[in-house]
Amino acid sequence: VLYKESVGTGTPTPVTPEMERVKRNQEICSSVLYKENIGKATPTPVTPEMERVKRNQEIISSVLYKENVGKVTPTPITPEMERVKRNQEIISSVLYKENVGQATPTPVTPEMERVKRNQEQLSSVAYREGLGKATPSPVTPEMERVKRNQEQISSVLYKEHMAKGTPTPLTPEMERAKRNQENISSVLYSDSFRKQVQGKAAYVLDTPEMRRVRETQKHISTVKYHEDFEKSKGSFTPVVTDPITERVKKNMQDFSDISYRGIQRRVVEMERKRVDQDQENLTG
Repeated sequence: VLYKESVGTGTPTPVTPEMERVKRNQEICSSVLYKENIGKATPTPVTPEMERVKRNQEIISSVLYKENVGKVTPTPITPEMERVKRNQEIISSVLYKENVGQATPTPVTPEMERVKRNQEQLSSVAYREGLGKATPSPVTPEMERVKRNQEQISSVLYKEHMAKGTPTPLTPEMERAKRNQENISSVLYSDSFRKQVQGKAAYVLDTPEMRRVRETQKHISTVKYHEDFEKSKGSFTPVVTDPITERVKKNMQDFSDISYRGIQRRVVEMERKRVDQDQENLTG
């Protein structure tokens, strides 16, 4: 604004063909100089990441375009417009199917079934999150009766759709597999117990009351021990003497005599002397 205030009044000049030619020459020169200043570039392949960025840019441009669109006047949807819309959808479907090439059918694997179920559950959760607040209604006896009837009807229909099954006998192999499964479950449970619980102590606050109880327990244990000791002092426990006990007792006594008197050492020396004498007789 200040710049325009400082500018005085000028005389407008008409745009002549010469001025148009000069303007175009200036634009061409600017374009040529711009391209000359650009160095050599290395072409890069279009990667999936670049494709994703390009699509994101298009989506963002579409969103910004819609934000910049001003208010419009809504027009009612007439039967003619509905007919044209349906024709366009049919034409688009036909063109889409014509452009689709031959495909190889893939079998429905258990993994695909699991993913499909997960998607249905996620859709159900998302649907429930999108629900607004509802007014709770009390469960009346009539509603309870209808609910029980529905459950019975569902159970009957489910059993009607079930095919006949062939009972299989419980073979020893099945029993063995069942026991193995129980053992594996027990081992896994024990491992989990050892990792999570075993070796970890429960922390208890050492309060004055706890210390008093602990000291009292020690005193009670000491008194009980001395009481039992005084009762059992001077008494003995009779043991039945049988031939086996007598033989073991005699063997233990013999071993004690041999160890005490050194008889075993003398027997070894006499055996060594006898061997030496036998060797001398053979060589002599």
